[in-house]
Amino acid sequence: MAAGGGGSEEEELKLLGAWPSPFVHRVRLALHLKGIRRYEYVEEDLTNKSDLLLASNPVHKKIPVLLHGGRPICESLVILHYLDDAFPDPRPLLPADPYHRAVARFWAAYADDVFFAAWIKSLQGTTEDEKAAGTAGALSALLTLEAAFGECSKGKPFFAGDAPGYVDVALGGYLGWMRAYEAVAGVNLLDAGRTPLLVAWAERFLALDAANGVIPEVDQIVQFAQVLQARTAASAAATSNS
Repeated sequence: MAAGGGGSEEEELKLLGAWPSPFVHRVRLALHLKGIRRYEYVEEDLTNKSDLLLASNPVHKKIPVLLHGGRPICESLVILHYLDDAFPDPRPLLPADPYHRAVARFWAAYADDVFFAAWIKSLQGTTEDEKAAGTAGALSALLTLEAAFGECSKGKPFFAGDAPGYVDVALGGYLGWMRAYEAVAGVNLLDAGRTPLLVAWAERFLALDAANGVIPEVDQIVQFAQVLQARTAASAAATSNS
C-alpha cells in the first residue's frame, strides 16, 4: 500500500508498519498532520518479519520503523521527535517553549507508561482478575488524562491548543482500539459521564483529515482482537495441560 513516493534518495520516506498497531497509527497521523503525504507504507507480516525490518530494528525487531533516505528511526515517540526535527515546517508537533515541551513529553509518556501499560493487561490477561485490574487501571489513567486535557488545552479544542500536537498524536493513536474496546470487552473507555472532555476531543480528532484512512474501522479491529484472544486462550490452555 503506497501513500505516495518518489523524490531523491535523501528525501525518500518509507514506513514499516502493521495496520492494527496504534504506534504505527501515531506515526502516520504525525506525517499527515505535518503535510507529509509522499511516503511509502510497507505492511509487515509480524509472523514472518521481513529482512528489512530485522535489519532496520535489530534490537527490538518491532514496528514502526521510519526509513529516511535509507536510515532507520525506531520507536513511535522517537519517530515523532525526529519528524519535528527533520520537518519543522509548516506544523511542529512540539511547542517551542522548553517548559511546554517538557509538559507535552510528560503526558505522552504517561499515555504509554500508565494508561497503555494497564490497558494492555486487560486485553492480554489470562484471568478475569487480571483483566479487571487492567481495565480499572486504564480507566483511572483516563481520569488523570481528562484533568490534563483541561489544564493543557486551556479551553481550546486539543491538548496543544487550537491545533493537534504531540500529546494529541500520542493518545490519538490509541483511538481506534479505544473505540473497539466496548465490543471486545464490554467496557466503554471513553464515557461522556466520566471523561466528557476526552470524549469531545476524540470526536474532533477523528474528524481530522489526517485521521482519515489511518484509524481502522471498529469492526476491523474487533475481528482482529477476537483472533488474538482465541490465540491467547489456546496458548493458555496448552500451557495448563502440559
